[in-house]
Amino acid sequence: MRVLISDNISNEGVEILRQAGLEADIKVGLPKDELIACLSDYDGIVIRSATKLTADVIESTTRLKVIGRAGSGLDNVDKAAATRKGIVVMNTPG
Repeated sequence: MRVLISDNISNEGVEILRQAGLEADIKVGLPKDELIACLSDYDGIVIRSATKLTADVIESTTRLKVIGRAGSGLDNVDKAAATRKGIVVMNTPG
């Protein structure tokens, strides 16, 4: 499973993903058009608060299965659009 990390998370967090067997690529600060262009290469995305997963971003994906928010809250994710696409959305408070 290939995962995009689009916001800064701790090195420990990245290592946990990799030790779980995930291919984790770090691309922080992507402009919206670049995020849309590369998202179809990933099964999952890990975000914090900087990345905005709006309906148009989510609708553009063809492969995405999971959105993980490293932290609390999901106000930067269009949960309805993700649900329509069958994408699981979760957060990890603490």
